[in-house]
Amino acid sequence: QVQLVESGGGLVQAGGSLRLSCAASVRSFSSLSMGWFRQAPGKEREFVAAVSWHDGRTFYADSVKGRFTISRDNAKRTMYLQMDSLKAEDTAVYYCAAGPGLSDYATSRNYDYWGQGTQVTVSS
Repeated sequence: QVQLVESGGGLVQAGGSLRLSCAASVRSFSSLSMGWFRQAPGKEREFVAAVSWHDGRTFYADSVKGRFTISRDNAKRTMYLQMDSLKAEDTAVYYCAAGPGLSDYATSRNYDYWGQGTQVTVSS
């Protein structure tokens, strides 16, 4: 069983920064594509960012381009999301996800494994 554990969420003022982490329990971490999704109150879960396993390409939702940076450390089996210039609309529960051989990184149903989520609250 693959387990994903998020950390790093919290309360921050608008314009501030946070870095989220997602630790994976599998040795095959390097062969998994990884992504971040978020869900705000009353809204559906939406794509935030992803990184492929085979070539390291990164993908971002338009709403976070230029502000968020996704990365991974295969030795530590950990994925990160650096969140800068945070806005009130970034407030949500953030989930990390993993899946092999993904062709559509922005579709949540394509991911096989999910973490429990970490709350990010941005005050204005």
